[in-house]
Amino acid sequence: MVLFRTLLLVFVIGIPVVGRAAQPNILFLFADDLGRYASAYAEKDHPSPNDIVRTPAFDRIAREGAIFQNAFVSAPSCTPSRSAVYTGRHFFRNGSSSQLHSPWQKGVPDPFEQVIGMPNTLAAGGYHIGWSHKWHLRESLMGGKQNQYSAHGAAINQFSQVVSKADDKAAAKQKILGDVRGNFQDFLDRRKPGQPFFYSFNSTNTHRPWTRGSGKQLWDLEPDQLKGKMPPFLTDNPTTREDFADYLGEAMAFDAACAELIGMVEKLGELDNTLVVISGDHGIPGFPRGKTNVTDFGAQVLLAFRWPGQISAGRKVVSPVSLTDLAPTFLAAAGLKSADDPNGSDLLPALGAGGTDAGLRGWALIGRETHVGEAREGGLPYPTRALRTADFLYVVNFKPDRWPEGMPPAGGADSEPSFEALANNTRVAFADIDSSPTKAWLFQNRNDPELKSFVDFAWGKRPAEELYDLKKDPDQMTNLALDSEYAKTRETLRKRLLTELETNHDPRLDGDAFDKPPYLVPSPRK
Repeated sequence: MVLFRTLLLVFVIGIPVVGRAAQPNILFLFADDLGRYASAYAEKDHPSPNDIVRTPAFDRIAREGAIFQNAFVSAPSCTPSRSAVYTGRHFFRNGSSSQLHSPWQKGVPDPFEQVIGMPNTLAAGGYHIGWSHKWHLRESLMGGKQNQYSAHGAAINQFSQVVSKADDKAAAKQKILGDVRGNFQDFLDRRKPGQPFFYSFNSTNTHRPWTRGSGKQLWDLEPDQLKGKMPPFLTDNPTTREDFADYLGEAMAFDAACAELIGMVEKLGELDNTLVVISGDHGIPGFPRGKTNVTDFGAQVLLAFRWPGQISAGRKVVSPVSLTDLAPTFLAAAGLKSADDPNGSDLLPALGAGGTDAGLRGWALIGRETHVGEAREGGLPYPTRALRTADFLYVVNFKPDRWPEGMPPAGGADSEPSFEALANNTRVAFADIDSSPTKAWLFQNRNDPELKSFVDFAWGKRPAEELYDLKKDPDQMTNLALDSEYAKTRETLRKRLLTELETNHDPRLDGDAFDKPPYLVPSPRK
């Protein structure tokens, strides 16, 4: 830690700080497990769950600023995704935080300890920084635990559970939103007069579990309104539709909290000098091809920016971007630069007057290693890297012999965990898919021959390479990696992906370093 502070001090001396008056506040509203779900994404000619969700706060930011149609996380798993966001680096460059729950061999130097991080750089540049709720990284990356604001509680993280049990549900909702405001007010009360702030609001209510039936009960989301609007790789049945509606209800609860925070900044008279950003750390949990998957359903997220005068209202960005771009963009807005050698790029030049997608990188790199440590024998990861361009998704599965979403039940193919066990205990089977009614229903009906393709998409083993033509196959259902007509495209994308991995010294290419210490630290046998 002494070395870290020394490095930070050395760096701060050289920070090119713009005049303090020009530095905007930065309000970062970052939901756990929230994919690309907001009413602003609804399209008349493409039915989807966005047709029934209502997100006025996100829609306002998108309308008065920029909305990103193709934003992707660095890794579809909490810790590595967040490490990439707050550093601007590909997830695999972040040592212990390149995997969930930071597995790392004790006594071995961790390169992530030397990372300064975007929040600390902002603080060194004059910002008041802080966060509420989920972090999943070392707290020193945000200046220490003293910069966490949670004195008013974290009931927002159990929104449906708390409100569903309340006799007066409207009052319970307002109590939770009041707590959200209270935590933010505590943060604002500690800043100096005129000091710009960076506040990261990280609620986890969109992370499982949530209360079954709460989408309809609390938000009037009728599950049958989703009939015919589900992704084609999901079973369109009452259980799955209800599960999805409940998730959308949690998205609406997060949006309501966002509205409260935006409203507070507006009442301060500072909204137009505040960069407001809303996003999520990866795709939907508990659904096949969602969280932990590099396909769009698992890695694509909502993203909108608002900063009048700097970001043109109504700007729609179609070109793929990565959430590694957030840290360089936030720092550029503040007139600062990162010392962490980020892979991401400043998005602001493409968002202002005259800005176009032509100035953007045009692709996103996505990957994963370990999610749930017990998912595969020996704690081994499922190593995947992918390149997402505007037209194609190319995927390399480095160990196709391993189960991508974890192993079947310990008792073998004929074992039969109960519906309740599968719906409430992630580790019963295929542990890289969160427990859910959707997972439980599919498992218990897995032997139905009409469901074979759904089961294969959910947890079947995968080939070494995958290639999807997004114009013909936006849901990524047909693998073209062995199609001779796409051979040249496959080789071009493979070369581009591997060049990026080699240039950035991906440990996966270094003798499968992720499969052994210090990256792999299996839990002791019980």
